[in-house]
Amino acid sequence: MAVTAKNVREIFGKDVFTEKGIYCGRVSDLEFDLSRFRVKSIVIDIVRGSALERIVGGKKGIIVPYSMVVAVGDIVLIRDIMSSLPSPTEEESTEEEKP
Repeated sequence: MAVTAKNVREIFGKDVFTEKGIYCGRVSDLEFDLSRFRVKSIVIDIVRGSALERIVGGKKGIIVPYSMVVAVGDIVLIRDIMSSLPSPTEEESTEEEKP
């Protein structure tokens, strides 16, 4: 997906959702690949109480590769990252099984 200079400015502060409709947070920053003049990744500030906060714990944000961005409009839509991350209950059960 191509992002024009006008769109880059407008992406900051937009709400981020997964394709499954799960709210992740808001775009706080972008990382650029200046050698290719492309957006490399987006930084999402995690909102308290969101599903993403429960997965990453006390982290304030997460960096998502721009290749995971599906669409940018009124919101930013990303591929579902929730299914690829372990849930907090899975992590707890794994830690309990360790000797």
